[in-house]
Amino acid sequence: MPYLVASDLPSEPAGIRFRALVERGGIAKIPGAHNGMAALQARAAGFEALYLSGAAMTASMGLPDLGMITVDEVAFFVRQVARASGLPTLVDGDTGYGEALNVMHMVRTFEDAGAGAVHIEDQLLPKKCGHLNDKKLADARDMAAKVAAAVKARRHLYVIARTDAAAREGIEGAVARAKLYVEAGADAIFPEALTSPEMLREFAARMPGVPLLANMTEFGRTPFFTADEFQQMGYRMVIWPVSSLRVANKAQQKLYATLQRDGSTKAMLDEMQTRAELYDVLQLERFEALDASIIRTVIPQQNPD
Repeated sequence: MPYLVASDLPSEPAGIRFRALVERGGIAKIPGAHNGMAALQARAAGFEALYLSGAAMTASMGLPDLGMITVDEVAFFVRQVARASGLPTLVDGDTGYGEALNVMHMVRTFEDAGAGAVHIEDQLLPKKCGHLNDKKLADARDMAAKVAAAVKARRHLYVIARTDAAAREGIEGAVARAKLYVEAGADAIFPEALTSPEMLREFAARMPGVPLLANMTEFGRTPFFTADEFQQMGYRMVIWPVSSLRVANKAQQKLYATLQRDGSTKAMLDEMQTRAELYDVLQLERFEALDASIIRTVIPQQNPD
């Protein structure tokens, strides 16, 4: 159901709803949604929160994930996903777009756009996908200052600190950084690119009581695990950050190749969302009914003169 009128809208801020989802127990399953349509489809499938990946945003713009886009460009995606779905959305805040004051600006901008949570990471620009090599780490104290700034600026936003330190500093360095970020006020920790179940379990064991986020990205360094398996290893949230974009891109690639080869899309019809299916997802009839209930044609009276 689309959120068209005030009575449709969730009554609580997105940050409060995201926190409640994490704290209710079990594991929060948070798929990536790279645009409003993906957000609608994820909600229809029964998901209760969404993830907006920096890699998915930049790729959808035809750019690599190197921290090149701006706060306002990200806010456009946040508004799109949050408004379409009404679900609390976790947003990839990269490195915070600068230092402490920039982070505070980011937090307010994302909250105003409808975000429920954000994660910021301890890389230096140009940042990289967490599963690539040669990542450069920020000083842990500088990152802690960013976390503290985010917490100071928020109203309700759930703040997650991501550490990419495992690849360069090992589990010891990642845990030490994570504890510093929790002391600075982080609500949860995102240990990126852990490469074995042993590493995942050890990190969780050494951060007792702290909600942890797992990243189940395809084609990365983390082996495939299910949401239940991550929960058993001590994690409270799991994201599938770029999956929706990967599937959509592969389908589009096939479409364009078929069209170039055949000069027609007929061979792809069975793989297309039909017009009826599209209108059903968009709830077109409800928009039309609302429009008809508000606007009625008024016939002008003839001027007697």
